[in-house]
Amino acid sequence: MANEGVAVPDLSGRLAIVTGANSGLGLGLTARLAAAGAEVVMAVRDLEKGAAARDEVLAANPEARLRLERIDLASLESVRDFADGRLADGRPVDILLNNAGVMMPPERKTTGDGFELQFESNYLGHYALTARLLPLLRAADSPRVTSMSSFMAYFGRFDWDDLQSERYSPTRSYGLSKLAMLAFARELQSRSDTHGWGLLSDAAHPGYTRTNLQTTGPRMGRPPRPPRQYSRTLIWQLVDTGILPALYAATSPDAVPGGYYGPDGFLGLTGGPHRAREPRRARNAADAARLFDESAGLSGVTFGE
Repeated sequence: MANEGVAVPDLSGRLAIVTGANSGLGLGLTARLAAAGAEVVMAVRDLEKGAAARDEVLAANPEARLRLERIDLASLESVRDFADGRLADGRPVDILLNNAGVMMPPERKTTGDGFELQFESNYLGHYALTARLLPLLRAADSPRVTSMSSFMAYFGRFDWDDLQSERYSPTRSYGLSKLAMLAFARELQSRSDTHGWGLLSDAAHPGYTRTNLQTTGPRMGRPPRPPRQYSRTLIWQLVDTGILPALYAATSPDAVPGGYYGPDGFLGLTGGPHRAREPRRARNAADAARLFDESAGLSGVTFGE
């Protein structure tokens, strides 16, 4: 797992789905997967922005095989509609990259489903998407589900009486959503092993990679503040490097079931991919199992066990 990059195997004939593929990490991952021969479904909320992102990838790689489809992870109805389209198509899904998300709105916001925005956008929508796509994942030869967490998961905790962050803190609520993604990845692997689904489920985090995620949350769409001079070299990195842990997790033959990958540099903020240490709360198997059960009740979607 060298810092200079990730050797992606030949993905010709494989189908990958990347949520949030129109910008940032999702766009970078889409380009790398397509360059390795995969057909990529760019699952995006804004089709206009998605089309511009698709054109950007095609300009650099005219042979890229890309599909643009709409999904809003903050809407369980949209998740269902997207999954129904994939199920009607019937093609097995080889790689599912649960990447889309929002980051730390300064005030608590709720979705049309009544859930706290970060909890549904970052976690619950991906839970429901993965569950609905399970038949197509199981139909693939060696399916893989990679879920995007964050080093901010260390700030999260499972308050079972307040999963929707009525007592709102931007940092704590974002941390909860990313802790949930990590616990979900581990529990999905556990249930796959138990029920014979044949999945490899793992997780990754990008360290501190500068993307528009920082503007769509804390800045609520306003232009980002210029980075401080020292931060340009010490504590943040560009997307091409930030995608490496997730790219490794989603494609490497050496990635392990239930693994967690992040940058190997200072405080896990920058650098090439390596095995990351999960927060203690993510290693609690009872909490991970309870999260699955709570998610089924909240979403009305189960994994058909």
